[in-house]
Amino acid sequence: MNTIKMQNARMVERLRPILAAPVLRWVALLGLCAAYLQGGFDKAADFSSAIAEMNHFGLSPAAPLAVATIAMEIVASILILTGFYRWLGALALAGFTFFATFVANRFWEMAPPERVLAANSFFEHLGLVGGFLLVAWYDLRERCHVSDP
Repeated sequence: MNTIKMQNARMVERLRPILAAPVLRWVALLGLCAAYLQGGFDKAADFSSAIAEMNHFGLSPAAPLAVATIAMEIVASILILTGFYRWLGALALAGFTFFATFVANRFWEMAPPERVLAANSFFEHLGLVGGFLLVAWYDLRERCHVSDP
């Protein structure tokens, strides 16, 4: 058993410089925010489609909600990527994603095969919510200088 622990410790020490690299953390955060940046910029570039999307999901007033969505997706992503109030950006996107998931992926109201695709998307989005909550948790923990229990 000690041999396994020693091998794990050596492996962790070899990986530490890679895993601790700030660029790796930033790339991971960019991956988490990529869909929101792309969505925000696409909606801003084609605002009439953004309004049509709001109308499709029965959200009104469509234009102000489209503006709010664009701002949320872009500004919260920038907060996360820059580290300026990262926790706030992460909580904002977690809440936004949670709400949007229940609006856009109502799989329980669908018949197969659409139900399967919507259910997959629903739970994938809940995974994003969890990722954003972890980002907020780690950022707040770092700011408060709290160590692991």
